[in-house]
Amino acid sequence: MLFNRHKTSLVPADQALPGRETPLFALREPHTVLGHPLTGPYPEGLEVADFGLGCFWGAERTFWRLPGVWTTLVGYQGGYTPNPTYEEVCSGLTGHTEAVRVVFDPAVISYERLLKTFWEAHDPTQGNRQGNDVGTQYRSAVYTHSPAQAAAAIATRDAFQPALTALGLGPITTEIAPAGPFHPAEPYHQQYLSDAKNPNGYCGLGGTGASCPIGVARTKG
Repeated sequence: MLFNRHKTSLVPADQALPGRETPLFALREPHTVLGHPLTGPYPEGLEVADFGLGCFWGAERTFWRLPGVWTTLVGYQGGYTPNPTYEEVCSGLTGHTEAVRVVFDPAVISYERLLKTFWEAHDPTQGNRQGNDVGTQYRSAVYTHSPAQAAAAIATRDAFQPALTALGLGPITTEIAPAGPFHPAEPYHQQYLSDAKNPNGYCGLGGTGASCPIGVARTKG
């Protein structure tokens, strides 16, 4: 059991773990599936999107399968503790959620299309959990990198809510906020569900069956 795995309320900033000034590791290997570097600087013209939708293993695989996605990596975002470890995040004492960073070519795939995948791949009404995965590290989140991304996230959220309501689900609890520091997860978490690593590994990710309409907002830059 990893500390308090089932912590369901966010830790106050003044009670978060202190962390460390520098990461404990570097991500030197390229993407197991896409073959590109995991960390930047990225080629000119590419954009970055950050999402939290439960366990990041299945979340990352969902996005790397999309045409126009250049690379993906998993990490910790939305918390207080600098350069946390997986065990620290799972304790609920860092404030982070498990996140996936998606580096994409907007000439091939739009940010709205990424949002559609995000909304449909999980249940964004569950608060600090996804299915059997319980804890603040599994909360739903969109961390935005521009006003256009923020507007698109809000617009698609509002467009998706009626479909969820029709299924008898509650209000969307997804956190939408400007992107803060993204701390990459340990190398063994990267592309965890790839054929080269764990083709039959655990994935608790599951959507609601509702379809999210897109085209309700335009993003640029």
